[in-house]
Amino acid sequence: MRGLRARMRSFDPGVRLLMVNQFGINLGFYMLMPYLADHLGHGLGLAAWAVGLVLGVRNLSQQGMFWLGGTLADRIGYKPMILAGCALRTGAFVLLAVADSLPALVAASAATGFAGALFNPAVRAYVAAGAGARRVEAFACFNVFYQAGILLGPLAGLALLLLDFRLVCAAAAAVFGVLAVVQARSLPARRPDPDPQRVAGWRGIAADWSTIVRNRPFVLFSAAMAGSYLLAFQTYLALPLRARSLFGDGGGTAMGVAFAVSALVAVVGQLRLTDWARERLDAPKTITIGFAVMGAAFLPLLLPVGRWAGGAALVGCAALLAAGSALLYPFEMDTLVRLSGERLVATYYGAYSTASGIAVAAGNLGVGALFDLAARLDAPWLPWTVLAAVGAACATALTALRRTACFTPAPAGRGVRAGEEAVRG
Repeated sequence: MRGLRARMRSFDPGVRLLMVNQFGINLGFYMLMPYLADHLGHGLGLAAWAVGLVLGVRNLSQQGMFWLGGTLADRIGYKPMILAGCALRTGAFVLLAVADSLPALVAASAATGFAGALFNPAVRAYVAAGAGARRVEAFACFNVFYQAGILLGPLAGLALLLLDFRLVCAAAAAVFGVLAVVQARSLPARRPDPDPQRVAGWRGIAADWSTIVRNRPFVLFSAAMAGSYLLAFQTYLALPLRARSLFGDGGGTAMGVAFAVSALVAVVGQLRLTDWARERLDAPKTITIGFAVMGAAFLPLLLPVGRWAGGAALVGCAALLAAGSALLYPFEMDTLVRLSGERLVATYYGAYSTASGIAVAAGNLGVGALFDLAARLDAPWLPWTVLAAVGAACATALTALRRTACFTPAPAGRGVRAGEEAVRG
């Protein structure tokens, strides 16, 4: 922890504040969200389709609007979007506390998601701009706070849930309200450098989006990296299915242990992994190794073992997924800035997050279908084999992109043309 504090102090006040802010964002979010489905289904008595609708709207409104949120941050400034997102989520969580009709719940869920789409690209672009050449180190520290919020949020929510779900909502809303007030008073304003080539209005926004779509290195990198988000999401889909098959109703407890271990690995190991990689590897190699680790995480689940050995393999899988993700994350964030040519950074982050969200949604349909097929064929090894193969395929794709010079930094301001020249080598 002393090393983390020393590194934090070396960054400017805005970057430091946003690291703590990210801890608060995840603390408040994960205090509430893991228990929302149970509240909707059992507390309010909604049908399963209605629970799915409310949760799906939140995901769609966040992932689908990341691109717009990034665009607004580049046009208006980072701080206004961060404040707007925190304020909107405060109101959304208050509405979740009092809503008991489906339309109100859908509106609150949509607002919750859109709030994330407003502040997430802006926060990452702010950190990238404030850290300058130390982006990798800054995002490593950032991820420690990110994962710490994921670790402590569900525990805080569970303690409050013993009293009342509305108290959970109120506490989560209070966290975001405090974040909005603190940042309004203390976060220095920061916006992208002036761009004399930028066109105002909707025509300019369309031109910005067109620039991103035509940035071939960015598109290829996004496609390759989508696999990391699909693999990481299996902590919430494939691993719980495996836990239920092993422990029945005790699967929730097993996954609680897996979640805790996963977050601890990221919190404790993030800076060590980043320092190790910076000393020995470049960004493409680090990301490739991270993918390989994430793919290999599923291999122990191929073994036909008993309940407790299977539980150990489950926790080991979650830990390796966290380690692989922690290894590649700071270099992934830095590479996005490089591929943008340090222009429209928030828009690039937003577009990247939208593409990743779409890939995860589509990929999860495929993973669910694999489990159904495995049950029909009596082939329990099938989903884990495919997931391991996804990791290997993405690592191979990253290696191929490196050979085409896709990772060559684009000079600031040259945008898509520089990126295309990098691909041609």
